[in-house]
Amino acid sequence: MEVSQYIDHTILAANATEEQIKQLCKEAKEYNFFSVCVNSAYVPLAKQEVAGSGVAVCSVVGFPLGMMSTAAKVFETKQAIADGADEIDMVINVGWLKDGKNDLVREEISQIKAACGDRVLKVIIETCYLTDEEKKVASELSVEAKADFVKTSTGFGTGGATFEDIQIMKDAVNGQAKLKASGGVRSKEVAEKYIAMGVDRLGTSSGIKIVKGETSTSGY
Repeated sequence: MEVSQYIDHTILAANATEEQIKQLCKEAKEYNFFSVCVNSAYVPLAKQEVAGSGVAVCSVVGFPLGMMSTAAKVFETKQAIADGADEIDMVINVGWLKDGKNDLVREEISQIKAACGDRVLKVIIETCYLTDEEKKVASELSVEAKADFVKTSTGFGTGGATFEDIQIMKDAVNGQAKLKASGGVRSKEVAEKYIAMGVDRLGTSSGIKIVKGETSTSGY
């Protein structure tokens, strides 16, 4: 499979404009990316722009902090799907995880998965804030809640994906969920190493440079 088909072509900036979303969708069609990943308010526009192309629409939920109420996240999920989202990338409540409130974390993921129905759910555990043990636990809770993927990062924290974190997550899910590396994936070499490790999806705003074999110099 081409590297492009691993990429969720992403723009999640607070100041992203409609014109930028249209450009993102145009690029995704041109370079055959798997999906465009946008904030939920832009799902209807993205769906319209990629219609008939085979490019999926991914919406983030509870983004980027994950500290909204579960009810708010569930509502956002349902609305995004009603608006045409094919996949949902949710952010866990990191505070709950760090407080050992594993039941709350698991139940929230489970409720969002139920709201997704047959749509793909990716769980962003925001590895930069977690100990190795917490990364393991978060990944295991995601599997228990029937999530489809575990994902490293929002791209808005203090760090992004690392090979070490992906290995921890891979061991924890034990083939029961897929892996998405996100945050700081800026070259084809790095992308291909993640793919070789078993990553099924890459979240990046540097997709064009990656498929061209160039390295992005954009800041994290």
